[in-house]
Amino acid sequence: MTPDELKDFFNNHDLFAKHNGMQIVEVAKGYAKATMNLEEHHLNGVRVAQGGAVFTLADLAFAAACNSHGTVAVAINVSITFMQAATEGPLVAEAREVVLTPKLSNCYITVTDGQDRTVATFQGLAYRKKGQLKDFVLAQR
Repeated sequence: MTPDELKDFFNNHDLFAKHNGMQIVEVAKGYAKATMNLEEHHLNGVRVAQGGAVFTLADLAFAAACNSHGTVAVAINVSITFMQAATEGPLVAEAREVVLTPKLSNCYITVTDGQDRTVATFQGLAYRKKGQLKDFVLAQR
């Protein structure tokens, strides 16, 4: 799949991310960037970005990066560390694949805020299945 096809796939078929105003803005082999405008409904009770919103943004970038080779990859282990509260956006998650094997993809993701401060770091390990992502695209047409 081309980078534009990958962007379209995630922006149109990841319904949870779409519902929350998140989108993939860039994708290449082993790399992805996702953004989210920080809005009222993303805030928790103390008026900072809700951890689940930050996690979902990082997870979206992770999904695009580890699936960027066209092989279906699904998360098997992830962790996030919140470095500081996000109070203004947009939030940006950049995913970089650091290890790729026939069965595994390991990515590191950094989430930054509108002042380019690190809000969170995220590490994701994905299992690469035998299926191809393009088959899911064709099935959804």
